[in-house]
Amino acid sequence: MTDIWIADDDRGVRFVLAEALRDAGHAVREFSAGDAVRTALEDSRPALLVTDVRMPGEDGLRLLEDLTRRNIGPVIVMSAFTDVATTAAAYRAGAVDYIAKPFDLDQAVAAVERALAGSREDVVVPELREDAHALLGESAAMREVFRLIGRVAASDLNVLVTGETGTGKELVARALHEESARSGKPYVALNTAAIPAELLESELFGHEAGAFTGAARRHIGRFEQAEGGTLFLDEIGDMPVGLQTRLLRVLSGGEYYRVGGREPLRGNVRIVAATHQDLEARVTAGLFRADLKHRLDVVRIPLPALRERRGDVPLLAKHFLAQAAADLNLPPKRFSRGAMKLIEQREYPGNVRELENLCRRLAVVAPGVEILASDLGGLPGRETKAGEWTEALRVWAQDALAQGEADIHARAREALDRTLLQVALVASDGHRQHAAAALGVGRNTLTRKLGASRKRRPTNG
Repeated sequence: MTDIWIADDDRGVRFVLAEALRDAGHAVREFSAGDAVRTALEDSRPALLVTDVRMPGEDGLRLLEDLTRRNIGPVIVMSAFTDVATTAAAYRAGAVDYIAKPFDLDQAVAAVERALAGSREDVVVPELREDAHALLGESAAMREVFRLIGRVAASDLNVLVTGETGTGKELVARALHEESARSGKPYVALNTAAIPAELLESELFGHEAGAFTGAARRHIGRFEQAEGGTLFLDEIGDMPVGLQTRLLRVLSGGEYYRVGGREPLRGNVRIVAATHQDLEARVTAGLFRADLKHRLDVVRIPLPALRERRGDVPLLAKHFLAQAAADLNLPPKRFSRGAMKLIEQREYPGNVRELENLCRRLAVVAPGVEILASDLGGLPGRETKAGEWTEALRVWAQDALAQGEADIHARAREALDRTLLQVALVASDGHRQHAAAALGVGRNTLTRKLGASRKRRPTNG
């Protein structure tokens, strides 16, 4: 039986994970602190250690660093803190895997089995600066993104970041650079779709004086600017086919020429490319070279759309609102519960970028310290499909008439009034005058209807 140690100050976590591993045929020892693990190491060594990050006394990362130096392991880290900094720190310290809490027991056992079956991976992750990037999220989808960044950043592999417009592809590119060994070298970004095709080659590779009309002096291209660092090529799917060939030569041989130049230049640049397009479909259509795609798509990091990580919306909204206040030198603001509900319910076809822009507008235009739901009324958002509710009303009326029910008009009007009043009060955070103004009725009318609605409301028991 394989001897596995679990270190976590949460007894419940230790118990369920230990039982699952014992059911899988392993011998398990449990520890509530890193100090206890150190004491046990004086007499024996585990086949594998699963440790929490934050525990009383010595934390899991410090314990992990020491075990790595002593070649004791492998070690799997688990934590409820699943941001980029924590995951990167775990891999930097030598972890072979990272389990985000709360975790699926089957997946945790599978991670242990993989770690036992494979050899230790010596992953070196550079130190992460606190202000390196602003990737935020607690959803399962973003936890996986953070995990990929933490594992891939220390390598020198080319990376393709995919995702819809506004999902944060450049933030991923910056995170990969800042956590890599190239972080002290330049990070250079180029949106290939924003440069006219006839100028894009010069922007990438530079040009010599006199290379074309208007080229009065030598121009250093983005490859030279990024020497030793990272070159981020955004919207790579829109790159002209002819220029794709030149880029492929650079990636294949490491050499390139300035436009009009005869002296070969060698480049030492890591490429991070991004696209919102389906590159496989563009390859099939003859619009993108398959061999270039393979060169760029060594590791792929897919970014989820905001609709696939709705649980992250409150976290992002609060962050963007605070950031906007700081950037624009405005007093801090906060969201009311009603406003946050609407923020969460809105559709964001522009993804995180659209949410950020919304929060920046609210930081400027909302009059009070607390942003109310009514402050979102004049801002672009979710479009309601005309006729949806009236179609439901029509079906209800047909059924009621077919069954010979009485007082259909009165019942429908009562339901309409009650629904509008409830929604308006939520939107105005319970402020009756604001709710009445939003509905276009007087406050007395609103109060009267509320009273009538309560009197007619059935009670239980």
